[in-house]
Amino acid sequence: MQSILAHRLRAFLTLIGIIIGVASVVVVGASISGLNTYVTDQLTKVLGANHFMIARMVYNGKQDEEELERQNRRNKRIDWEDYEGVRNNCASCTEVGAEQITQADLNQDGIELSGCVIFGATANMGDIEDKTIAEGRFLVPNEVDHSLSVVVLGADVKDKFFPNTDAIGQTLKVQGLPLRVIGVEERRGSFFGSSLDRHIYIPLTTHIKIFGKGRDGLQIHGKGEDRQHFQAVIEDARVAMRNQHKLMGNDKDDFGLANVEDLGQQIDQFMATIALVIIPITLITLIVGGIVVMNIMLVSVTERTFEVGLRKAVGATRSQILTQFLIESVLFCVLGGMLGLGFAFGVCELITLLAGIPMSITVGYILLSTMVCSIIGVVSGVYPAFRASKLDPVVALCNGT
Repeated sequence: MQSILAHRLRAFLTLIGIIIGVASVVVVGASISGLNTYVTDQLTKVLGANHFMIARMVYNGKQDEEELERQNRRNKRIDWEDYEGVRNNCASCTEVGAEQITQADLNQDGIELSGCVIFGATANMGDIEDKTIAEGRFLVPNEVDHSLSVVVLGADVKDKFFPNTDAIGQTLKVQGLPLRVIGVEERRGSFFGSSLDRHIYIPLTTHIKIFGKGRDGLQIHGKGEDRQHFQAVIEDARVAMRNQHKLMGNDKDDFGLANVEDLGQQIDQFMATIALVIIPITLITLIVGGIVVMNIMLVSVTERTFEVGLRKAVGATRSQILTQFLIESVLFCVLGGMLGLGFAFGVCELITLLAGIPMSITVGYILLSTMVCSIIGVVSGVYPAFRASKLDPVVALCNGT
């Protein structure tokens, strides 16, 4: 430590490479982990927990274009009878609901809001997707059964058409049809750049009257009791849907099925691929830092030839000289690793504050950074230490003086 502190500026400049390298690896790792958590949380907010969906077409990222084309020709439109078949025969489902989705611009009294998503929903979709209503309430079964003209607004829609006033009981026109506002959804923000607050919800039967059945028909949504039995719930719903379409044992499904768990696994795989590419690139900075440490240790050996000669003259062995310089090299790197870890903590807190993405540095990152720095310290110190241990004491004393 005395040797390191004797040349503070040189030591600091040497440590910069290690500090930046460790900070880069830790921040990238924490960013990938934090982004994965953020996307998963947002996905749960959008779809709800233990939630599956049956639709005419579902893209899960695995099909090629030919398979998608075959599915497009084979898969049937999902009708109301299909929804009722799954609802009545999926015994393990805690809830089964249905939706139909249309995108349209809203225009009323000279005020226009583009890109709104209009959901025709059954009353239990609020429970299936774990919706939170800030004002009023969500749809009830009677409103769906009798195609009533009611609507639940997203936060942006409420702010646009009913700013600074209570929206409950007001009227919003959709495709010229006046709908009475019964609720306002809590603000949800955006998901991959798409606003979740430009959504409105009307009874499914009312939606079909306004927009028709459409080519794809309905989406059937279901929910399981818990995660442990979720796969059994999905299989139960699949069997109910196959029976509804009178499919035989070897017939392929003529519908698509997606669930939150599969989407979460795809996100995990995507993030793992990113980590596999990015983290090795950031490790290059640590390798550069190790090369700098090796150069400084070589300079240190050259400057301290007299010290090495004197130690060997009074009985120090080669292994003791080797150990001395290896310890110094490891101290360099571990010290840089600790400073880099502290710097990474600061950067992660700043990103969390500014971007709202949770950045978490776990014990694993701390142990990894310490271990990697120790290994780099040993590797970068081996040659200089070996060179110092081979010095002839007489030559070293003469050159040193």
